[in-house]
Amino acid sequence: MFEVNSNKMNDDSIDEIGENHIGTSAKTPLRADAFDISDKEKIEKIQESVREILETLGMDLTDDSMQGTPKRVAKAFVNELFMGLNPKNKPEASTFDNTYKYGEMLVEKNIIVYSTCEHHLLPIIGRAHVAYISNGKVIGLSKMNRIVEYYAKRPQVQERLTMQVVQAMQEALGTQDVACVIDAKHLCVNSRGIKDIESSTVTAEFGGAFKNKETKREFLDYIKLNTDFQ
Repeated sequence: MFEVNSNKMNDDSIDEIGENHIGTSAKTPLRADAFDISDKEKIEKIQESVREILETLGMDLTDDSMQGTPKRVAKAFVNELFMGLNPKNKPEASTFDNTYKYGEMLVEKNIIVYSTCEHHLLPIIGRAHVAYISNGKVIGLSKMNRIVEYYAKRPQVQERLTMQVVQAMQEALGTQDVACVIDAKHLCVNSRGIKDIESSTVTAEFGGAFKNKETKREFLDYIKLNTDFQ
């Protein structure tokens, strides 16, 4: 195990960690002043940083194809790829009374995950499967997708993402009986480093009743069902 603390790591520590993808907390590591400047100001600052990176790499930013790249990247970072960092974008997790008394497990499977590895800023692409057992409240199906999207749209570690989805669902529904499994490819593994294009990473978080062996097995059997509808 690598010991990670709040002190700034030196180059030797970073080299020692190497390709090991570690997370330090179930919370996304944000500074206290993360939202002291507006999205517009962030785009302007990131645009200049991207310009400097590209120029350092030797790119000719006077070329018609490249002129708009710094701004495009900056806008994508703030408005799309990392929009989940900003609490103002957190989806309203509206719940309703379970008036029809549905008492079995509800599973939303194959939710598309597009995230970004916080170690190399390369894509994570996969699917999430989320389930809960109602204790009197139900949540709109699309809200489950939006919760996954919100926590995915930030620099992430897959283990943290899985935990954050479960915790958000538990908070919204007022129950511990929530589970999430994510199966995803990490381009930091697939396109660089070991360059293993076949491997994927599976993470799981089981809360409440889902820690029970039989309930866990039922959930895992559900997500294996063929849903390739024609």
